[in-house]
Amino acid sequence: MLAFLAVLLVIWVVLAVVGFVVKGLFWLAIVALVLLVATAAYGWIKRKAAGRV
Repeated sequence: MLAFLAVLLVIWVVLAVVGFVVKGLFWLAIVALVLLVATAAYGWIKRKAAGRV
């Protein structure tokens, strides 16, 4: 599961960089950054919850 989340984080970072590089795709960068934060938060919460079990 953590490997899957890591892959998602890498994808979101790549999309964010592409969005900032290509000026016309600025919206892509915004979406990628939002998804990056959401995925990181989800992974952090799941990891923290797994440690309490």
